[in-house]
Formats: sequence, C-alpha cells, structure tokens
Amino acid sequence: MKKQKRKSGMQNKPGKRVAKSAVVREYKDTIFRMLYSDKKELLALYNAVNDGDYTDPGLLQVVTLEQAIYMSMKNDVSFILDTRLSLYEQQSTVCPNMPLRDLMYVAKQFEALTAGRDIYSSSLIQLPAPRFITFYNGKRAQPERVEQRLSDAYYSRENTENAGDMGGTENESPNLELKVLQLNINTGYNEELKQKCPTLLQYVQYVECVRKYERTMPLQEAVETAVDECIQKGILRDFLLREKAKVISMSIFEFDQELHDKTIRNESWEEGKAEGKAELKVSLVCRKLRKGKNTEMIADELEEDIAEIRWICEIAEAFAPEYDEKQVFYRMMEKQGKNSVS
Repeated sequence: MKKQKRKSGMQNKPGKRVAKSAVVREYKDTIFRMLYSDKKELLALYNAVNDGDYTDPGLLQVVTLEQAIYMSMKNDVSFILDTRLSLYEQQSTVCPNMPLRDLMYVAKQFEALTAGRDIYSSSLIQLPAPRFITFYNGKRAQPERVEQRLSDAYYSRENTENAGDMGGTENESPNLELKVLQLNINTGYNEELKQKCPTLLQYVQYVECVRKYERTMPLQEAVETAVDECIQKGILRDFLLREKAKVISMSIFEFDQELHDKTIRNESWEEGKAEGKAELKVSLVCRKLRKGKNTEMIADELEEDIAEIRWICEIAEAFAPEYDEKQVFYRMMEKQGKNSVS
C-alpha cells in the first residue's frame, strides 16, 4: 500500500488526518558493541573509567541483555567484575530517558542473577552494585560529564494535584533513584579517559572519519572510504581488517538510523506544532460558543473555513453548555484517529 503524504494541521477535509505509522527497528549489533565483545578491550575500558588496574580479562562475567531473550529489552554491554555490575551504553543522540531504560535493564539483570533463589527467604540475597555509563558521541553540544537522574522524570509536587495528600516533605529524597553518568567522548572531551583506552579513542576517530566523508559522499561510499583510511592510518586496524564487511554493513545501518531519528524528531516537532494550533482553534471556538455565537459568526470572526468550524461545533455540542475545551479537543483527536489513513 502506498504511503500517503502527511497533512499538517486541519486543512482540507475536516476530521481527516494521516497517522504516522510506527517505526519498527530490528535490533542489530553496533560497532561499539562489536568492539567490546572482546573481553580484553572491555577490561581496558573498565580500567579507564574506574582508574582500575585489572589485567585478567577472565575475571569479567559478561551479562549483556540480548533481544532474543528479552524481546525489545537489550543493552550494549553489561558485565560483572569484583562485585560491581557495569552497564555501558553508546549513544549518538541525547536521551533523557536513559535512567528509565537502565532501570528496566538492571531489573532484568537482577531477575536473571537471582533466578532459582528464594527472594521471600529471611536470608539476604546479595547483589552486585550497579553503575551506569553512557558514552555520548553525537553532534549535539554536550558538557564533558552529565549526571542524569531518574528523579528528574518524576512529577513535581507543585504541579501535582492534591500534592498535600501524598505525604512526606518538599525536600524529601525520592524512594527510588537511579543515576547515569553521561561521558562526552567527542574530540576535545574526556581526552584523558580516551588516552587510557586506545580502542575508545580510535572508535571516536573512526566515527568522525565517516561523518567527514558523509558530508560529500553517498553514505555507503563514505563508510567504505572511512574504513580504508582508518586501516591505512592504523585506526582500529586489526578490528577493521578482521570485520570489514560486517563493520561496513553495521555502519551504514547506524548512520542511516541516526539520520532517520533526526528526521523523525523534526517531523514530530512539526506535527506537535500543528496540533498546538488545532488546540488553540478549538479553545477559541469553545469560548465563542459559551457566548452564544453560532457557527457562521464564529467562522467569520476567526476567518476560518466554515466547514471546519461546523465540524468542531458539532463535536462541542456534546459538552454543552460548559464546552470544556480539553474534552472537545480530545474528542476531536479521537475522531481524527478513527478517520486516519496509515
């Protein structure tokens, strides 16, 4: 079935709206994940992040979540070392929901680690202390280090109805907190960290090389050129020689997904802007209905198409005489959804 072009706002046929189809992404490896599937490299990264001096990769117990086991629940790299559970993610976009994602990841990890144990027992089940790190190498400007907190997502008490009935005090620490450290690994940031872990430094150099050629070449050509240049310069040389075909395939997917995600965000912003205009229009119509004005008068005063105003007025009649603006808008969105074309 051919995809129809998205229409913004409420132009043309009232009630008609083209619905954005869900994007389904089949999970594939990333270059970061491929690099750190090597325990030796993963141990070097851990030592760099934690100022450690471990030398035996065999001490690492890799517990990375796989989609095959947990459906859509997966993460880049997870491992246990010396009673610490480390969960590492690489991101090319800023994601404020990383604490929530990591909460879901670590819950699954603890579920797997305690399988077969009696959690209702009177004996305490000990767990490895988790630490969450995001390695950020996107194009958006970010500080060198940012701490993201799950509590940032909680409703603020002052914006919550009946907050006084919730108990506790205004400055009370949340009962559930999770902190994620985002490390900017772009050139000029956390250079000391990257010097301690050459693979991380070279990974950043590879990504920047692809982006350099992507500005003037088709994506596949840019990736292939970058891979050849990095091999020539000794950047991830052994890894790229060994995994060249897979790296090219994964890179094309990753960089295409990066562009796709940016496009989706732009489309969402435009769609949200159009929806905001529609909500304002409904609000104005409802105010005039409360003043007893008819459809023709409202359309004339707002300088809007009479068919569109008549449609809004028909929906609003179900909420007369209060003409609750929110309820009218929600009902309108509901009717548009039923008439949408996918």
